[in-house]
Amino acid sequence: MIPQGTLAERLRAGGAGIPAFYTPAGVGTQIAEGGLPWRYDGEGGVALASPPKEVREFDGTEYVLERGIRTDYALVRAAKGDRHGNLVFNRSARNFNPLAAMAGRITIAEVEELVEPGGLDPDAVHVPGIFVQRVVALTPEQAADKKIEQRTVSAPATRERVNG
Repeated sequence: MIPQGTLAERLRAGGAGIPAFYTPAGVGTQIAEGGLPWRYDGEGGVALASPPKEVREFDGTEYVLERGIRTDYALVRAAKGDRHGNLVFNRSARNFNPLAAMAGRITIAEVEELVEPGGLDPDAVHVPGIFVQRVVALTPEQAADKKIEQRTVSAPATRERVNG
């Protein structure tokens, strides 16, 4: 368990080569004090719990030391890209994909639209090719297949009027 902003910053830090940073998020919680389950045993008990994290005070405020995240592999999906690995993401894909791409030692990018080098506006590039080791061009059918993006609508809830 980790605050979402801390997760994003841990990925960014790892991708930028920053080994650790201090944040006020999590001070006074199990995130800082340790004891969160990392692995369970066969009976449902905790086999391995998180250790306590270093807490330091700066100018009267306590901060928790968080380590940057470096992953062996990062898998991202971009709207556009070139064979050099320069990537452009659409909408909410910009939230974590650039950070995940930077944090990966080997980053593999699925690209919905592959353009020639120089075909992307440099100001529109969200991830420069230096962070990407492999580019996989998707077919139009694969690019259209976005199982995670489904519109679901449920019937409106009915309310009973209670007299009382």
